Amino acid sequence: MLRPLPRIRHLFLIILMALPFGVMAQGDMNDVEIIPHQLTENLYYLEGQGGNIGVLLGEDGVFLVDDQFAPLSGRILNAIAGLTDQPVRYVFNTHIHGDHVGGNLNMARQGATIFAHENVRSRLAAGFAEGNMGMLTEEQRMSLPVVTFPDSMDFHLNGEDIHVFYNGPGHTDGDAFVYFKNANIIHTGDVFRTIAYPRVDAGNNGSFHGIMALYQKLLDISDADTRFLPGHGVVSTRAEVEEQLGIFVTIRNRVRSAIASGMSLRQIQASDFTAEYDERWSDGDAFVAVVYSELLQM
Repeated sequence: MLRPLPRIRHLFLIILMALPFGVMAQGDMNDVEIIPHQLTENLYYLEGQGGNIGVLLGEDGVFLVDDQFAPLSGRILNAIAGLTDQPVRYVFNTHIHGDHVGGNLNMARQGATIFAHENVRSRLAAGFAEGNMGMLTEEQRMSLPVVTFPDSMDFHLNGEDIHVFYNGPGHTDGDAFVYFKNANIIHTGDVFRTIAYPRVDAGNNGSFHGIMALYQKLLDISDADTRFLPGHGVVSTRAEVEEQLGIFVTIRNRVRSAIASGMSLRQIQASDFTAEYDERWSDGDAFVAVVYSELLQM
């Protein structure tokens, strides 16, 4: 028997999905601790509040992948100072969300050059003075990436070959992967996460089916020894990426079959198509709503 979806809960899901990404995650950061985790001799990631920060150390200067929220910048820099005496010279933004780019201004003030996909710069600029570049303040201009790329680019720093590349909309329309080739580690931004179902930012042209395609891209370019640093969560293996993709395919197929049989979104949500995954990945109703919406448009 189908269980009705309470109207208040349904409204909450709609409001939740409409909130800007990073708003709910920020909260009170007074007690946030920045914790370094070592991946290789000179590659670390920093855990704090917001997206995992990749940190490559060496004589060429520190290369960061993302920089979390602005109020954490001092603690982030202190954590880096505990690892090296070199300054932060390069920051790469994996996508637009505030828990990944919120520290841009502070890092730029330290002399860092900021890089990102071209859509990240254009969308960040559009958030300032409705995109009128002539109206931006000095601080707003400093918050923007100053070097952008359409498809891919390479860095050769600190004994590491870093390949960054874009493969179309996924979590947003500006997601880029950062592949530390010698270390065989890929920072995935928020396309791949280990803490919850995928988040699709439809307001920034995100796509669930795009996320699935990007998971397949990760599998295509990796091997059994590749490690994946997610935007949120813990370092994972290729088998774990493959397992997640299989879950998404299963849920997508269930929703597709339900649509074909004439079921509404509420009926599909009430059918608990994600029940065996919800304990690990949280409430699947919002995720199912995204899958349902995209399938209707195909």
